[in-house]
Amino acid sequence: MRRKAYKPYSREFKLEAIRLAEVGDKTASQVARELGLRPNQIWKWKQQLEREVAAGAPVKRGRRPDDELAQ
Repeated sequence: MRRKAYKPYSREFKLEAIRLAEVGDKTASQVARELGLRPNQIWKWKQQLEREVAAGAPVKRGRRPDDELAQ
């Protein structure tokens, strides 16, 4: 069974989705459903944005490498 290809979303779309989930009276899951996203996608984008802010540069998608494995 093949995986469905990722649909690229603009940075502006991601930021607006995060804002709607934080500011509105709807849950992040409800906002995601309305935008046609997976229920946890907004949470993932928010985590990615927080890592970018902490690193000071864009971070590649995916899991962070474990420090012990990286060394």
